[in-house]
Amino acid sequence: MKCALPSFLKTLVPTITAASGAFGLLVAYGVAQVGSLFSADGWNNIGFTAAEVKNPKRDVALSMAFGTIIVITLYCLANLAYLFTLPLVQIQTAADDRVASAALNAIFGPTGAMIMAVAIIISTFGCNNGLILAGARVTYAMARDSLFFQATGKLNKKGVPGTALIYQGVWIAILILLRTRRVDAAGAVTYGNLYCDLLNYVVFAALLFYVLTIIGIFVLRVKRPEAERPYRAFGYPFIPSLYVLAAVTIMLVLLLYQTQTAGKGLEIVLLGVPVYLLWSWWSRRTASTSSTQ
Repeated sequence: MKCALPSFLKTLVPTITAASGAFGLLVAYGVAQVGSLFSADGWNNIGFTAAEVKNPKRDVALSMAFGTIIVITLYCLANLAYLFTLPLVQIQTAADDRVASAALNAIFGPTGAMIMAVAIIISTFGCNNGLILAGARVTYAMARDSLFFQATGKLNKKGVPGTALIYQGVWIAILILLRTRRVDAAGAVTYGNLYCDLLNYVVFAALLFYVLTIIGIFVLRVKRPEAERPYRAFGYPFIPSLYVLAAVTIMLVLLLYQTQTAGKGLEIVLLGVPVYLLWSWWSRRTASTSSTQ
């Protein structure tokens, strides 16, 4: 989790706060959430495996709660370590916003960079392990609902969606290998990685689906008041409403002030709507044809 503001915000924040007061602070806060929201995302991945948990009513909720608490605690402790180790000016001017590397360099000297590199490698493998295994369960569940290729909805002899993992691995490799090309005002051409752009797109999209999920609680309470509810919505309706309000506010700020990345995230989501409708129609037609034969 980055402790310092991105370089563009270091100059943006004083300008907008001086010009527009509280609204400027709101804009700066909303834009600054991109990095922290992405670093905290993934808390919901345990929900993808709920169908295979022995006691999901208890274990899924506890896993999400304790996992979130542990991560927040670690992030807070890490930021405290940065503040106690480095003066504020070094945090603000850390090379490439690598505050953790600067902190370890201040503690261990040149060896600190090597320690940080090893820590990042270990963290990356751990993160990938969870994301890969959980991500395949999404396409597995979609296939079970006739919303994706049926082959991904089958488990292999090891009890895992092997085909879904292969599809996911191929698609990830394609996204990593794709490059971007940008030409600035001076005509200089720079090349980048599409995957890095996707990280910015995903924050807006993730917030959008979280908001829709929370709104679903209110809809189900009205449409299906008699339904069994193994999970209790803590603080309903106030805390869910507060979450929706805060998330929508951040989304609007990102659309207005980070239109290039947030807008792309919205475009990707909207492109999925006709695909979903077409796939649903085709699945119903196929099922209807099979039943009449």
